[in-house]
Amino acid sequence: MDIRVRSAEATDAEVIARIYNYYVHNTVITFEEEPVSAQTIAARIADVQNASLPWLVAEVESALVGYAYANKWKARSAYRYSVETTIYLEHGHEGRGIGKRLYSELLSLLRARGIHVAIGGAALPNQASVALHEKLGFEQVATFRQVGFKHSRWVDVAYWQLVL
Repeated sequence: MDIRVRSAEATDAEVIARIYNYYVHNTVITFEEEPVSAQTIAARIADVQNASLPWLVAEVESALVGYAYANKWKARSAYRYSVETTIYLEHGHEGRGIGKRLYSELLSLLRARGIHVAIGGAALPNQASVALHEKLGFEQVATFRQVGFKHSRWVDVAYWQLVL
């Protein structure tokens, strides 16, 4: 399978919103509870890129099937070398190596930018995210119990850290 990874563009926002909104509606993987518009996604892409951080998309056979990006971990200046990473694949494209390729390229760009720590969070249970983070060398560093409430249930969130 030919996977192409490239920098996101504003014109990708509609597809990214569709991919993301599947998870908003159907899972506890994201804690957003209302669908996100393409305009909101375009603004988020711009914010990430304006912070000199990468937002990448993955294409298979010219179709956008996933995205990954890094955002500031926290606002205070001492955190400037730490980022929080995010990755989503279009439902049905899991387990094909797309996530590993996309995330690996994101981590490579972060290393090149001098980022020291990548932090990935996952609402639990989410075995695919756990496996991906651990396959890429992340170490689980925290689990916060019942910090989110979605779809009529309390949800735990775990965090993984990778020193780049």
